[in-house]
Amino acid sequence: MELTILHLYPDCMSLYGEYANVMVLRRHLEATGVSVTVETALFEDTPDFERAGFIYMGAGAERTQKAALAALLPHKEAFQAAVDRGAVVLFTGNAMEALGASVTDAAGKVWPALGLADFTTVETDKRTPEDVVAHTALWESAAVGFMNKCSTTKGVNAPLFDRLSLGFGNEDEKGPEGYVSGNVFATHLTGPILVKNPDFTDLLIRRLFAAKGWELPEKLPVLPYEREAYEVTLKELTGRAGG
Repeated sequence: MELTILHLYPDCMSLYGEYANVMVLRRHLEATGVSVTVETALFEDTPDFERAGFIYMGAGAERTQKAALAALLPHKEAFQAAVDRGAVVLFTGNAMEALGASVTDAAGKVWPALGLADFTTVETDKRTPEDVVAHTALWESAAVGFMNKCSTTKGVNAPLFDRLSLGFGNEDEKGPEGYVSGNVFATHLTGPILVKNPDFTDLLIRRLFAAKGWELPEKLPVLPYEREAYEVTLKELTGRAGG
């Protein structure tokens, strides 16, 4: 069993230790017997979407996000083809905004995005740096993470998280957050999210095995202390959220 992870722009889109999402997913996959190759694409590269089973991009500053958009747009069709054949995609932080129709920056300039979905993002003068507790129907446990954004995203018809008990959603305080469609997952949560949320990691592994047609192990691996760390974080943030 062999899998290629394509990490987009890790030199510029990796705030908050986002590269660790790739590292922890690789460790989990290797513990199941999968041979994992991690390929990176920088702004000047042509990403090899054809071989990628998992595609990841993390958070960046507002300026580098626009540079990532400009770098990705010429490869829009190849990216869409990878999505169509079932590649699993995770975009975190403001990388999520690249999947929509457009991003309007604080100066009013409209930047075209990849158009996998119809939602649009508008940057604001209000920055929201805060911890998050989120809830989804895709796995049982609450998700924990951190968010630092200065934007609102409207028109998401399929949010990844149905509601937040702590934090700012796509448009509203404690509202729905993120985006999901098939094997495409996106959220403003950082932290990095897969390190903080082993159940989300397990969901992605199940999707990857299904996409490859591999037989899923009876039990997925658990790395040392990851469950304990999650419980500590959830308890602290849940108390802050008021239950």
